[in-house]
Amino acid sequence: MSVDIECVVVGAGVVGLAVARALALSGREVIVVEAGEGIGVGISSRNSEVIHAGIYYPSGSLKAQLCVEGKQRLYAFCDERGVDYRRLGKLIVATDDGQRVALQRLLDQGLRNGVDDLQWLDAAQAQALEPALSCVAALWSPSTGIVDSHGLMLALQGDAEASGASIAFHTPLLAARCIEQGFELQMGGAQPMTLSCRELINCAGLSAPEVASRIVGLPAQHVPAPRLCKGSYFSFSGRAPFRHLVYPAPESAGLGVHMTLDLGGQARFGPDVEWVDHIDYRVDPRRADGFYQAIRRYWPGLPDDSLQPAYSGVRPKITGPTEPAADFIISGPAEHGVPGLVNLFGIESPGLTSCLALAERVITAIH
Repeated sequence: MSVDIECVVVGAGVVGLAVARALALSGREVIVVEAGEGIGVGISSRNSEVIHAGIYYPSGSLKAQLCVEGKQRLYAFCDERGVDYRRLGKLIVATDDGQRVALQRLLDQGLRNGVDDLQWLDAAQAQALEPALSCVAALWSPSTGIVDSHGLMLALQGDAEASGASIAFHTPLLAARCIEQGFELQMGGAQPMTLSCRELINCAGLSAPEVASRIVGLPAQHVPAPRLCKGSYFSFSGRAPFRHLVYPAPESAGLGVHMTLDLGGQARFGPDVEWVDHIDYRVDPRRADGFYQAIRRYWPGLPDDSLQPAYSGVRPKITGPTEPAADFIISGPAEHGVPGLVNLFGIESPGLTSCLALAERVITAIH
């Protein structure tokens, strides 16, 4: 069976759905193909659900630009569509004098990135917000929040489908090749088919490099090698004495073991950093030892035996543990020379915050 369609999006995570929505709203005929059984079954459902302010990322980077832009778009979209969120605010804490310099660098970086609501707090000011907190100084980010990520994806899906897009689940992309005026795709699943399309957008998250490597006609040098960085989360058994998000000063591969709250007010801690060579979402209970040590730096009152394994995620990194963190890659025809093809690589945090802004960049990158 052969089907001709204008545009195919690979992956029905939050970014793929945002891209499909933007394409459909632009008047294109769109099919989203997803190997899994539903929307957001990959990394989109395995994160902290935080709406980031845009503090951490190098000035001028896509991460910085799209996070700051995407945050505003995301809050507005959630208001318009009734997606549940809370603008809780976040404290980034220095737990000893040696971390003050790192905190000052973060403040300067955030201001350069256009995050103009950051405030420096001394220990007393931070503890006035969170009495259980132990720190010598903190940054207050009032525009940081949390969002119902599944509700967000349902709203994106609804908009896309209302504009004519459709989604095919259990439909992995097995192979693709560049043909005249587009692509020929071999799709698997219970009803294998051949699709031809003019535009192909690879939003496959962790699988994006693998999907790109299956496109005959795309030069191999434009496909980065994936690096898998696992992060585990632990839930707190009681009611944590915090009303805002609490982050330590950041570390090399992540933002440290931070405390976030879900929309019901329940605390969870994570993610940690574990470089792995294969995907295994089981949480090793023994990793709790490192969590207690890290959390007690800013919350000395964390009770013994109060953490339980919750869930894990894998960051879709494209640089390894000894390399600087990579920026988002939106690789379109201007980069690789293949008309109509856009590959998205390394869309880790702040990908959720940036999803609507990323989608607009994809539209621009197609041509």
